[in-house]
Amino acid sequence: MSELVKVKHLHKEYGRNVVLKDINMSVKKGEVVVIIGPSGCGKSTFLRCLNGLEEIQDGVITVDGLPVEPDKKDIVNIRQKIGMVFQSYDLFPHKTVLENAILAPIKVQKRIKDDAIREALELLDKVGLADKKDYYPRQLSGGQKQRVAIVRALLMHPDVLLFDEVTAALDPEMVHEVLQTMLDLAKAGSTMIIVTHEMAFAKAVADRIVFFDQGEIVEETRDVKKFFEEPETERAKRFLKTFAYE
Repeated sequence: MSELVKVKHLHKEYGRNVVLKDINMSVKKGEVVVIIGPSGCGKSTFLRCLNGLEEIQDGVITVDGLPVEPDKKDIVNIRQKIGMVFQSYDLFPHKTVLENAILAPIKVQKRIKDDAIREALELLDKVGLADKKDYYPRQLSGGQKQRVAIVRALLMHPDVLLFDEVTAALDPEMVHEVLQTMLDLAKAGSTMIIVTHEMAFAKAVADRIVFFDQGEIVEETRDVKKFFEEPETERAKRFLKTFAYE
């Protein structure tokens, strides 16, 4: 598999506060990388750097060979290669589910409306929301809104999907339906980088685990089962003890 995302010597700071220190990582096409770690360790900032939402002070990020540089004119084209799903949904309240889904493909990618609608309806059906296409966000549960956000990202045909704690704002009973959607995407071969605190889900979906702490990669492995049973670093051991997972 070819390397789709490459990060070399990434350094990010806010004033004197260093958030990411010399991060090096690559993600292959079709790979699911799950990033875990304590709150405030830089996980979400890392995803925002990948999408060009944050300027970096040093290092290089490329997606499909193209550099991610927020101040360049081609950043819009780069972001079309990267689908990002936030924990806050960010749906337009005055637009229906279907209208939210097709807006970017039509406006940004200039896709034919009928084609965008057809694909949107197919994706909504796959995530169990075909009957909600004419609903407004206020009429949906949190889990349903998050699945609409995932459909919206998929409609852009991104090369890689970024998920930033997408279940953090959900009630416990709504978490499963969103995680199941993401698990289905993984099984279908989607390239994904996922930040999550759902350890059982991470164990089930990850091809590789990357453990962040204090802005650095402390541990990284493709032996996911071993990581959760017997991590190599003391910091990861302490972190995992705070979770109850199967």
